[in-house]
Amino acid sequence: MGNEKEFVRNIGRIEPRSLSFGLLIGCFLALMIYMSMSDRYVTPLPTGPVGFTVEPRAAPARGVPSSPMVEHKMNSPQVDAGPRNAAEENKLSSDASHPGSDLFEENDAINVRRNSSSMIHDASSGRQDAISAQQLGNENIREDQHEKDGGSRVPDKNSSTTGDSTQKENIMNPKQLGESSEAVKPQRKPMCDFSSARSDICRMEGDVRIHGKSSSVVFVASNQMGDPEPNESWRLRTYARKFDKTIMEKIRVVSVKLSSSIDAPRCTLHHSVPAIVFAVGGYTGNVYHDFNDALIPLFITSRQFNGEVQLLITNTQLWWVHKYRHILQKLTRYEIIDFDNDDQVRCYPHAIVGLESHEDMAIDPSRAPNGYSMVDFTKFVSSAYSLDRDSPIKMGLHPERKPRLAIIDRHRTRRLTNVEEVVKMAEELGYEVLRAEAKFETQVAEFAHIINSCDVMMGVHGAGLTNMLFLPMGAVFIQVVPWGRLEKIARYDYGDPAGNMKLQYMEYSISEKESTLIDLYPRDHPVFKDPMSFHRRGWLAMGKVYLVEQNVKLDLRRFRPVLLKALELLH
Repeated sequence: MGNEKEFVRNIGRIEPRSLSFGLLIGCFLALMIYMSMSDRYVTPLPTGPVGFTVEPRAAPARGVPSSPMVEHKMNSPQVDAGPRNAAEENKLSSDASHPGSDLFEENDAINVRRNSSSMIHDASSGRQDAISAQQLGNENIREDQHEKDGGSRVPDKNSSTTGDSTQKENIMNPKQLGESSEAVKPQRKPMCDFSSARSDICRMEGDVRIHGKSSSVVFVASNQMGDPEPNESWRLRTYARKFDKTIMEKIRVVSVKLSSSIDAPRCTLHHSVPAIVFAVGGYTGNVYHDFNDALIPLFITSRQFNGEVQLLITNTQLWWVHKYRHILQKLTRYEIIDFDNDDQVRCYPHAIVGLESHEDMAIDPSRAPNGYSMVDFTKFVSSAYSLDRDSPIKMGLHPERKPRLAIIDRHRTRRLTNVEEVVKMAEELGYEVLRAEAKFETQVAEFAHIINSCDVMMGVHGAGLTNMLFLPMGAVFIQVVPWGRLEKIARYDYGDPAGNMKLQYMEYSISEKESTLIDLYPRDHPVFKDPMSFHRRGWLAMGKVYLVEQNVKLDLRRFRPVLLKALELLH
């Protein structure tokens, strides 16, 4: 009993502070034992910056009924009227480019397959659409309508863009929890760039679902990204002439939208290659615009895939696909899709909506994928049409041979009225002369071989000069500039591009005596005394006089030294 009392007294002597310290040490030891036993079950935290990612999701099997298509439809914004131009008054797009045209039947698809024939097959009916010259009309008529009615030629770099306002998203590339970075394929939110004056473009990687008939491109968000906000969408017109407000109003709007996997349409077709969505409408049919507004931007955007890409074309024109089939078949090995009439939900791992465009008839290597240039484009075109010559004749090595001169004929506006006399003079100087006119129905491959066989090409300013693309590198290109202070336009459209193609460029500006305007206006008229006054009135006023009403009669004595200089350049 005495011992028990002594024990109680000893316990009572322990200070409360020492007892608390002992309990704290005991708890700490227990926690350390617990953590050492459970460490292998703990998921390490990511070491990189935390962001969003898109988990790969299993693709549904083909033939599974699709959920109702989620369409993101918005009213087209009102675009400022701006100056009237070609698209406002002529009928370039009213017949051929409109999806409701009789060129289309419901669910038509353009099948341009590998090793396909020159005919375009209708996927639904198996019929073949022959290209009728009478139906297509004349390319010069299309060009003349453009120039008579006007049209913005050079984008105003200081003007505001005409695209819809957009949200610019940052690329997210985080590591997934519990996985190494090597095992995770990074996926991105749509990156839409509306800053260019020439074109809008959206790029996306991940689960992309395209339903052409509703003009909808859906990017499926992953679980980590969470539910997308309702306003996360972009609208753009995929024709590379954004600065031309009037013509852009005729181009179909494509909607790019973020969606959850629950709301996204179910895939009906799966593709393993990227997709590019773009428009062919606008001034299609004018060879200059065929290349400037479509084929060159398409080359910039698609060539990097080396044929492993599928093209989906809105505002499609069947004859256009047929006409440029050699180029298109070299850019893609896959079926070309008529976007506006395609009712499939096509799923892609990568998609580009819109085309990258730099300048008129130009490629900026510092901005183009793989550093492509206009020389690369001309080599590509030469390969597409199997052109034989990559350099012109060398007169010093072959003095017995005659250099070949191609004169681009025009039979409506800016005609060379004394072309027979020019031909005779050129032949006297030692040229073999060919007169060539690229009509709308002309087979591009045939005309390309004709131009490629020539060493010198000349013509009055106009769309036909675009055929300089087919000249061998180092050939001489002579542009005849009509009266009216058009030198700046001429150099921008064809002079500078010729230099970028490694052609030897020469420019001949006619005098007022060589213009047929002297038969229409008195010599003291502002047409002669103050041409810039017409430029200040706008494209319509200037074009009506100097591009539509004017023809050219060359002064042979004045022009002769130009042809002699061209011969010197071939030595």
